[in-house]
Amino acid sequence: METISYEYEGSLYVNLTNKCDCACVFCLRHNGHKGSIYADDLWLEHEPTRQEALDDLLSRDYSQYRELVFCGFGEPMYRTDDILWLVDQLKERFGDKLPPVRINTNGHANLIQGRDVIPDLKGRIDTLSISLNANTAAEYVALCHPVQGEAAYQAMLDFAKEAKDYVPHVVFTVVDKGTAPEEIEESRRIADSLGVKLRVRSYIDS
Repeated sequence: METISYEYEGSLYVNLTNKCDCACVFCLRHNGHKGSIYADDLWLEHEPTRQEALDDLLSRDYSQYRELVFCGFGEPMYRTDDILWLVDQLKERFGDKLPPVRINTNGHANLIQGRDVIPDLKGRIDTLSISLNANTAAEYVALCHPVQGEAAYQAMLDFAKEAKDYVPHVVFTVVDKGTAPEEIEESRRIADSLGVKLRVRSYIDS
């Protein structure tokens, strides 16, 4: 049974796609994993339609979640229009009972969609968690292997900078494994220069 939504640490996570424009060296997908510690079966043989995803999400009790997170085993912003449609549907039904909505993303949505999607997030998305992963374009390419090359790094920075005008909470994340303190500080400086927050995450290897 494929997993569309799953619970983890008090939040509900939504898995809409396995597509990704990166091949990050640390990604579980390279190790033959079909899931993670969060859920065993995140690999989708077919992507759910927006209606299938809505049906799944409507079966949940939102009073018990602190956040609704679009994440999954791919880059969720491949499904940007479907995410926004789902959020609209859920807000229509649950109103202020719907918990805050977060998207975990690599920040390449505008490249992927070929347009500026950020204004559409206003009033729908409460938090954007963007994987910074590196402090220079060259390091980023070596680590994440985006199909767009070094342009993806600048696109990610631009995405974060613009997004803060439309989304209440915009956060860069970096993983602490093998990261020197001075690298963390440089990441913090980059985040500060763009007016966004930095969160240092613990590495999870399964």
